[in-house]
Amino acid sequence: MAAERGAAVVAPTDLFSASYAAARAKFLQAAAARGLAVDSRVLDQPGAEGEALAIDVVLDGPADASRMLVLLSGVHGVEGFAGSAIQTGLLRRGAPAEPDTALLHVHAVNPYGFSHLRRTTQENVDLNRNFVDFDRALPVNPGYAEIHDWLLPPAWPPGPEAEAALDACRARWGERGLQRAISLGQHEFADGLFFGGHAPTWSHRTFRRILQQYTAGVRRLASIDVHTGLGPYGVGERIFASFDPAVLPRARRWWGELTSVHDGSSTSIPLTGPIQTALEQAAVQGPHIGICLEFGTWPSARITAALRAEHWLHRRGGAGAAQAAAIRQELKAAFYPEADDWQRRVWRQGAEACEQALRGLQEA
Repeated sequence: MAAERGAAVVAPTDLFSASYAAARAKFLQAAAARGLAVDSRVLDQPGAEGEALAIDVVLDGPADASRMLVLLSGVHGVEGFAGSAIQTGLLRRGAPAEPDTALLHVHAVNPYGFSHLRRTTQENVDLNRNFVDFDRALPVNPGYAEIHDWLLPPAWPPGPEAEAALDACRARWGERGLQRAISLGQHEFADGLFFGGHAPTWSHRTFRRILQQYTAGVRRLASIDVHTGLGPYGVGERIFASFDPAVLPRARRWWGELTSVHDGSSTSIPLTGPIQTALEQAAVQGPHIGICLEFGTWPSARITAALRAEHWLHRRGGAGAAQAAAIRQELKAAFYPEADDWQRRVWRQGAEACEQALRGLQEA
């Protein structure tokens, strides 16, 4: 790939950062070194270090390109370290070699969560559950209602009563059923896990405006949405993320083996209101072909425990300074293993998936 782009080889571990502020600085520096304009949509909220927060958009390729790959990072805030590194690395490598093709980087779609080490937005909304039609009746998740108070009990760590109640639900519903109840998405408990919101969030509204501006003339639209936390350590699961099953054969030609939330082959489950809704609606001149690229970190029990603890902290606010800091650090560690081997795997697989999409867009 480096040869195709005519650029120097990128050192993978140099692409990763320890904070949102550092990750954003690397991304902006990579764009500036290429002479690319940065379109920053600033959020009127302070960052964890007092820094400015923004969704930064960089178009790499012709402004009038009819083929476009949209690369997303940080939809789930704290998961943004991997996607940001991939974006920075691709900018450092050079422009897409394919004609009439552009790569649109949308960096830190949820900048508040990225900076403050939260998976959610400043509204405590899971952005990947927020792209529903709020003019209609909102999805209902009765399973979550049954376990909300057991997931986020009055004290942390949870006592045996809370864990016994969740174990009983696991026995009734199965492991997959419990996962669905927890993470499908819910619109009833604003202080709960995987809350989809009562209205479009700032990130939701801003992302739609970005798509309206940059994809108006695009005839072939592809996307890769980078996430972390599910699956084996360092493995990038390619999850089919288009709504039209007719494009699945084409997606497999581009990316090879794909999993699906609909047939049970994915580590993820079907979601209510994923961000791909906006991409599908933006693809007015042809089908949208996309994947979620989900990089595994640690066993699911650790991920769930970290999520519960951080949401407990947000809901209850009863922790001392030391406990609060430990909870936030554990959430970061759960979704971002700061290890050289993990970083190298993420960069290699992320860059490969993007190159495959850029080539695939050349299909007649």
